[in-house]
Amino acid sequence: MNIGEAARASGISAKMIRYYESVGLVGPAVRSDNGYRVYSNAEVHMLRFIRRGRDLGFSTTQIEQLVRLWRDQGRSSAEVKRVAQEHIDELQQKISELEEMKRTLEHLARHCHGDQRPECPIIDDLAGGRSG
Repeated sequence: MNIGEAARASGISAKMIRYYESVGLVGPAVRSDNGYRVYSNAEVHMLRFIRRGRDLGFSTTQIEQLVRLWRDQGRSSAEVKRVAQEHIDELQQKISELEEMKRTLEHLARHCHGDQRPECPIIDDLAGGRSG
């Protein structure tokens, strides 16, 4: 199938397929006589694997590791779990940072009068002063 069909079948845009090829996440596509990329069902399956990894928030580097492990029939599940746990730890850190941002913004919003006065702790905080 051509790149447009592979994109539809995998849920990854043609632009991203080209990017993944350029960074070596997927191998170079076979080319037809007219120079168009041609993808097999196995390659589309690989693209779906990558898409699922991206949906779960894995980085390109982590997906590279997971693709390598997927291809390695002698892999240990411990190595796969290590990659997943590393990602879980990163997600937990991001969640903590987002919760802190939310608390800060809630505090600032509670202390902003939200009326016609120009004074606003939100603006003061963004400008570098602490208010509230």
